Amino acid sequence: MINLNGKATRVEKVLYDVSLLDFIRDQAMLKGTKFGCGQGFCGACTVHLDGIAQRACQLKMSEVRGHKVTTIEGLSALTDDEGLHPVQRAWIAEAVPQCGYCQPGQIMTAAALLAANPTPGDEEIRAGMSGNLCRCGTYSRIHRAVARAAQER
Repeated sequence: MINLNGKATRVEKVLYDVSLLDFIRDQAMLKGTKFGCGQGFCGACTVHLDGIAQRACQLKMSEVRGHKVTTIEGLSALTDDEGLHPVQRAWIAEAVPQCGYCQPGQIMTAAALLAANPTPGDEEIRAGMSGNLCRCGTYSRIHRAVARAAQER
């Protein structure tokens, strides 16, 4: 059993060797969490495990049993009155996405960063977001969006 986006979710024993990413996409049918490199380098598959940003491709279901997993689809549980997380609002305001593929992982990393450090400085934002790759190179917009979300919280 895991808590997936606030709901108790049963996991069959045969799935314990499956990656969390594969479970999220293929069993739970949540497609927001993306497969990128499969090696934990790009950050496209970032989810929150007990509130901490983690690479879903690197975690086996047996490791997350009994834990709380939040995907991009579940981020709305931490919303404001508009139904958007402050990071999502900032992403829209700063027109961050280009192709959009890395955005769920970027947003999940930013949300975890701001939960741990609500007022990060420029260097802390750069360091906190450095593990997520963007093929389109929108790093300056990502940085502005994280800073904006921190100010608006």
